[in-house]
Amino acid sequence: MTRRDSEGFTLVELLVVIAIIGILIALLLPAVQAAREASRRTQCRNNLKQLGIACHSYCNAKKVLPPGYTAAAGTTADATTPGWGWAAYLLPNLDETPLYQQIDFAQPLENQSAIQVRIPVLLCPSDNPAGGPFEVTDDALKVICSAAPASYAATVGSDASEVDDMLCNGVFYRNSKTRMSDITDGASKTVFLGERAWADTKGIWAGAPNTAVTRPGESNPWQTATAPAPCLVLAHNNWVNITTDSDGGLDDFSSKHPGGVNVLLGDGSVRFIVTIVTDGPEHLAFWAMGTRAAGDDTKALE
Repeated sequence: MTRRDSEGFTLVELLVVIAIIGILIALLLPAVQAAREASRRTQCRNNLKQLGIACHSYCNAKKVLPPGYTAAAGTTADATTPGWGWAAYLLPNLDETPLYQQIDFAQPLENQSAIQVRIPVLLCPSDNPAGGPFEVTDDALKVICSAAPASYAATVGSDASEVDDMLCNGVFYRNSKTRMSDITDGASKTVFLGERAWADTKGIWAGAPNTAVTRPGESNPWQTATAPAPCLVLAHNNWVNITTDSDGGLDDFSSKHPGGVNVLLGDGSVRFIVTIVTDGPEHLAFWAMGTRAAGDDTKALE
């Protein structure tokens, strides 16, 4: 054995090996992260597909799609009681029948413990929702209830429709009972649901608690922004991943996927819509995708 063999690696050689390993890790890490995000994005798409199947199953049985949220007849626009939202009505079609049976839909949602149950299919794996129920408050920060988070919202329509309007040009809104035959713009061109990251907007699945407000998530730069209670479960087709709007983009779709959001169309398909933060053809086309019967065009996004 030579003296060189008995001494092993020199310090310089060891440092070179460590440097090479460091470079390889640095090159590999983005690929690993990209693979993980691709998996999360696929799971998110699958969540929306399951929600699409649930919507169609509900519609087949009831002949209408579930309401965006329910409010007692004759009440004002700012009164949302009992407030149960679209996802609550879909529970039996999401293998959540025992949870559904715990709910008294005639009573206000904020008084029922079922709203605190976390439902995995309503959470995007790329999102960063609360680990359990979180406090939903009114405008004065009084706690109205604790509710489980959600990463998805239903659309009330284009920018012309607001989440707290009594009547909207989309599929889901206050006491809506939209039939598939009402969607004359074409189900394959009409958005039903989409991502609305809890990390940006603290949404819930249960519905719109009376007197509650919607608040920004931790990643939202507009921490003082608020929106009305229906925004907890509804959004409109306007911006996508907006961060420069002083209203916090609370009523817009957003996600933690790079470059855009997944949306569910009325035919059950899922589509990735790229980030939209400026006016242009894509913005107008996304408006059109929110309406059910406006006779508008969506070719700019095809």
